[in-house]
Amino acid sequence: MSYKIYLYDTDTDCIGSGSLSSSYLQCQLEAAAGQDVEVHISSVGGSAFDAIAIYDLLKKYTGNVTTYIDALAASAASIVAMGGKKVVMSKYALLMIHKPMVGSGGNADELLKDVQMLNVVQSRLAQIYMDKTGLDGVTVNSLINAVTWLSADQALDLGFVDEIEDYNATITNSTIIKNYTSTAPVFYQRYINKILNKNSNMNIENKDLIEKTTSVLDKIMNFFKKVINKQTVTDKGTLHHAGEMEEGTEVYQDEDMTNPAPADTYTTSTGEKIDVKGGQVEKIIPGTDDDDTEVDDQLPGKFKGAKAGDVQNKVLEIKAKLHAQNQLLSEARAALETANDRLKKTNEEVRNEIKSDFSPEGSKRSNKAKSETSPFFAPQTTLAQNAVKKAIAK
Repeated sequence: MSYKIYLYDTDTDCIGSGSLSSSYLQCQLEAAAGQDVEVHISSVGGSAFDAIAIYDLLKKYTGNVTTYIDALAASAASIVAMGGKKVVMSKYALLMIHKPMVGSGGNADELLKDVQMLNVVQSRLAQIYMDKTGLDGVTVNSLINAVTWLSADQALDLGFVDEIEDYNATITNSTIIKNYTSTAPVFYQRYINKILNKNSNMNIENKDLIEKTTSVLDKIMNFFKKVINKQTVTDKGTLHHAGEMEEGTEVYQDEDMTNPAPADTYTTSTGEKIDVKGGQVEKIIPGTDDDDTEVDDQLPGKFKGAKAGDVQNKVLEIKAKLHAQNQLLSEARAALETANDRLKKTNEEVRNEIKSDFSPEGSKRSNKAKSETSPFFAPQTTLAQNAVKKAIAK
């Protein structure tokens, strides 16, 4: 649980006195003893020097410091607010910055010294604002000179605060960007974080800007996928996959790797056969690249003006199809050779191959006919048989 410190103006105290002085804050930080600290601010300002001292104490504190602008952080109080590692501002609060002032009197020389001193103090105050917002010196000093009052949205836009406390879950550009960068490769994540650190106004809570940011990040992440993911060109289209192609690798038919490749056998440009089932590589059969040929520098007219990568993918796809066709031709060639060998055999060799134990019933070759008893009226002698034939002939 965080240790809470309240720097609220009283009837007698403001920044630099009483419970809002740098000495009081030092005692509070010692009591916190390294715990996370929440510093709540509601003040019209006060001493610029005490504000700088408090800022330094907060920056040097070993624990995590979050400053909250609860109602108003004006003048010197705005410097105190910048001391938090994270600055949170109520959606109803105000932030005001202006030129430092001094109440003094004296001759021209003494007043001139006060002017010089005030200019030096302003340069230090401006540097604190610049360090927090990332804005340039001209912009910051113009805001100081104009006595600028900022609403929570304006302060967030300019980078004076990191978050608006809306008492609801906030959706900011930074939240969306972090969701994307958490899944991005470390190499790219490092550069995205640098962009976020330099442009703190990416926290703007603006729906239109959030939608635009999301669209841009979608394109960036798709580009990362294309760079990282690999492609294998086959006779049935390109297979997309992460890492090397091996058994168990998930393969897809689109670059975004959302649609698994259909179950089938795919042939690569090197003759390799890839069996895919359930969107995964089930088996890889190595092939040979005997039919590999070099591509002529003079490409056909339909390839002129095409990108080198597209032409290379097209060539690989054609080679993959050729390998698949060559496999079919090999199988057809083997079948034709077998048929040709059959045609070369003599009639006698073919006749000898025809074997049948079928015999028509009643034929002399029929075992059944030989085993059957003759009917009682059948002529038995040659004379009787000849007489039957003559009778039938008449």
